[in-house]
Amino acid sequence: MKTLPVSAIVRRLLVGIVLLITVWGVAVPSVYAESYDRQSLRYAEFAHRDFRGDDFTRADLANADLQGTDFRGARLFDTTLSQANMTGANMTGATLDGARFIRANLTNAILEGAYAFDTDFSDAIIEGADFTDVLLDPKTNRQLCEVAAGTNPVTGRNTRDTLYCP
Repeated sequence: MKTLPVSAIVRRLLVGIVLLITVWGVAVPSVYAESYDRQSLRYAEFAHRDFRGDDFTRADLANADLQGTDFRGARLFDTTLSQANMTGANMTGATLDGARFIRANLTNAILEGAYAFDTDFSDAIIEGADFTDVLLDPKTNRQLCEVAAGTNPVTGRNTRDTLYCP
């Protein structure tokens, strides 16, 4: 029986460890990006939670407490957020297409650079909300300008200015 030299054993051991770390490193991001796709989360208590990059596609978050929640880069496509309390929530770069913020409280929320095509903000409270670089259809933009007021305490931007209201 042939015996391997110590250097060959060490080399194989190191290759195995590197492969293990590589496989583990590739699998780890999926652990951090949670999926709440199509879940009923009505009245959920998620205040001050970190949901960066998470997926809430078609989830129902009606009446949820989302104060101070971090949704940066999250997917909220076609999500129901009716009457949710999103005071101070950060949705920078989030996908909000088709979301429903009907009567939601978006006081001091940050939506900078969010994708908001076909998003419903009917009767939402937007005092101090920052809509910088959010592309909205003209009808929604006019609707928001009718009630826009305040200045965001984090970004220092005036809500009316971020919506380019006349």
